[in-house]
Amino acid sequence: MTFGLNGLAFASWVSRLPAIKAGLGLTAGRMGLLLLCLSAGTLIALPLSGALVQRIGPARAVGAGVAAVTAGTLLIAFGVHLAVVPVVAAGLLVSGLGMSTWDVSMNVQGADVERQLQRTLMPRFHAAFSLGAVAGALVGAASAAGGVPVSAQLALTAPLVAVTAIVALRSFLPMDVEQHDVYGGRHRLVAAWRDLRTRLVGVLVLAFALTEGVANDWLALAVTDGVRATEWLGSFTFGAFVLAMTAMRFNGGWFLQRFGRVAVLRATAAVAMAGALLVAAAPSVPVAVAGAVLWGAGASLGFPVGMSAAADDPSSAAARVSV
Repeated sequence: MTFGLNGLAFASWVSRLPAIKAGLGLTAGRMGLLLLCLSAGTLIALPLSGALVQRIGPARAVGAGVAAVTAGTLLIAFGVHLAVVPVVAAGLLVSGLGMSTWDVSMNVQGADVERQLQRTLMPRFHAAFSLGAVAGALVGAASAAGGVPVSAQLALTAPLVAVTAIVALRSFLPMDVEQHDVYGGRHRLVAAWRDLRTRLVGVLVLAFALTEGVANDWLALAVTDGVRATEWLGSFTFGAFVLAMTAMRFNGGWFLQRFGRVAVLRATAAVAMAGALLVAAAPSVPVAVAGAVLWGAGASLGFPVGMSAAADDPSSAAARVSV
């Protein structure tokens, strides 16, 4: 549920990016600069999230992330309502801080569950994220089609997500003493950054995260601006991307167990590249939707598999995931 709520919180405003851009009166270039605030918040929080998980445990760290995401989303809603770009920028920065903390913490918990059950579960956890994102995209598309203002939509969804997430945290597994050791945690953070394998896994995760992130930030805008489609069709195309990602994540465990991590990630990377190129060259909405489906399927497994690989050692899972 925590993964799904994370996806819902993210997609509820990402699917409305065309309306946010129009409401603020920004060009594509300035919109790109504005979205860098989200990336800045994410990058600031990432190296700190592992230490936070070590100190207070995954459940409380997720709670801190949820609080930041809620505050950031409400700031975005307020800024869009007033058409004040700096307020939206502040909201994106705070949301980025919260999303990063939330992501690292729930992945540490997911890896712990995966180890205890001795099953490949991380792709399915991330499929729950994608399902939440599909729900968020559908809410965005329905709101756009019904003429609901972005500010009203976000002001309603953010508190609901926060309350549900707090309830879901009660089901988290307790953190063991070794993982919770602060002194040892600091040593493991330094060791994780020095470990070559961890850094290479980090490069892999970064590549797939960028592949997914570009679609999150620009797919709806690419359809509305590039193909001259309506806003709801842009949200629909983003929903197709997320739906394809969800389907692949639900079935990815079978491919990983049969063919192994390396072969599967090579194949999915090629599919993602083909889909992105198809969207970029799309002359019509159906072609863009087809490209989005390939893009989503190809980008689906890199991030969860990377998180699972980084968390193979439970004693240093939080440190390595934060890298």
